[in-house]
Amino acid sequence: MASLCAACGNSVAAEDRFCRVCGRALTYIAPAAGSNLPLAPRSPPVTSGKATASFVCGLLFFIPLAFVAAIVLGHLALSEIRKSAGRLKGEGLAIAGLVLGYAWILTIPVILIVAAIAIPNLLRARMAANESSAVAGIRQINVAEAAYSNEHSNGGYTCSLSDLSSQIDRQLMSGQKNGYVFKLTGCTPTESSTVVTYQVVAYPITQHSTGTRAFCSDESNVIKVAPSGSAENCLANGSPLQ
Repeated sequence: MASLCAACGNSVAAEDRFCRVCGRALTYIAPAAGSNLPLAPRSPPVTSGKATASFVCGLLFFIPLAFVAAIVLGHLALSEIRKSAGRLKGEGLAIAGLVLGYAWILTIPVILIVAAIAIPNLLRARMAANESSAVAGIRQINVAEAAYSNEHSNGGYTCSLSDLSSQIDRQLMSGQKNGYVFKLTGCTPTESSTVVTYQVVAYPITQHSTGTRAFCSDESNVIKVAPSGSAENCLANGSPLQ
């Protein structure tokens, strides 16, 4: 009497060791004592695809919501395996996927706490670096203006950063560098058409993001600072930089 392959349902004979349709190896369950039923073929258990997917998603924690998929697929795989009556395996993979998924969920609060501490510190460090760069830029422009005035004794100082291209770097010449805007103003000529004054200011592109304070100077080479970040306040009421 023929039996059926548990994998594909094909009719198999008692002497068959492999299904002739799907090629699955067949094992046989002996019938109860005294029964006239033929040996029932049983295919070897296969690994649950959901269990494998759960484990893989648990490893791919860097992909958004992968750990959620690991948890969902892990629970589905365990339920599927328990209901399969031995046809499916992979319980270990499903449990590993669940452990990884829940582990990543537990790390989220830790990551958020670390980020809440680290990000403001990094922002303050970046602003401090930008402010130091702004002061260095002011000094560089002062030196360049002195050199330009010596080279153009009849014209004096300039209010064009491009005129200082041989003395300052390209970023500074563009008017923006490391989160700060640089401007030259106050070049008022005398009766002899010689410019004997200038003012240079540097202020943050985005207040409290790329910098906090504004800096300024003039032909005296004294660098002043305005905590408010206002270039106008720096020129009018700035305090000498310590």
